[in-house]
Amino acid sequence: MRDVYAAGDDLLIIATDRISAFDCILPQGIPEKGRVLTQLSLFWFEFLRGTIANHLITANVDAYPAYLLPFRDQLEGRSMLVKRCKMEPVECVARGYVSGSGWKDYQRTGAICGINLPAGLRESDKLTEPIFTPATKAATGHDENVSLETAAAMIGRQTAALLRDLTLRIYSRASDYAETRGIILADTKFEFGWYHGELLLGDEVLTPDSSRFWPQDSYAPGGPQKSYDKQFVRDYLETLDWDKTPPAPELPADVIEKTSAKYIEAYVRLTGKRL
Repeated sequence: MRDVYAAGDDLLIIATDRISAFDCILPQGIPEKGRVLTQLSLFWFEFLRGTIANHLITANVDAYPAYLLPFRDQLEGRSMLVKRCKMEPVECVARGYVSGSGWKDYQRTGAICGINLPAGLRESDKLTEPIFTPATKAATGHDENVSLETAAAMIGRQTAALLRDLTLRIYSRASDYAETRGIILADTKFEFGWYHGELLLGDEVLTPDSSRFWPQDSYAPGGPQKSYDKQFVRDYLETLDWDKTPPAPELPADVIEKTSAKYIEAYVRLTGKRL
């Protein structure tokens, strides 16, 4: 979860350690989560520089406006100063595997976002080729998966086709790289926005909060996979007698510790660097 502030004509984004599940903010945060999200986004922004420009101005606190410097301890390592873009009102999702809401759609209809898929696929099966499955941004509650045609009606056919092509191109590059690091990128979402007529990649990018990362060495289609995201927290909450309405229950110390370790491991494995 992030806090966003106006910084003159720009925006300051701070990735906190807060975590949500089932649309509820949990009482405790996950240590180092915000730093992982920020530092991993910075890694991918640099990696994708030749594919698409992005909204980043700087993540160097020394280069921030002077009035932000007294808050260095809250900003260092977990914040970005970015261009204020006019964001497109759709989330751009690329799926290379049948999982999550896509698996639920497939079970009901044999398709994901109107894209017909072969019969007999198992949960977590790899698709023949990645697909683009946009979603509408909900002000409250869950985002809704929609077809490309629905997205085109919202933002225009040309823009929808552009976002589809960019999404699949970025996914392909990132997925190929992740495999060299022993990680499967099952699916991910991107957000794009316009800045003075240029389309930019914005928000967080290819993090455990916006992607499904699976360890390659334990991949076994036919059910849920081990992951580097907050699924570990969701799985714990599913064992409780909780109706998924606020207030959310407390997390045990071991769940917090293991979730933090998963976030950090994803960063280390993907970047080859210590956090």
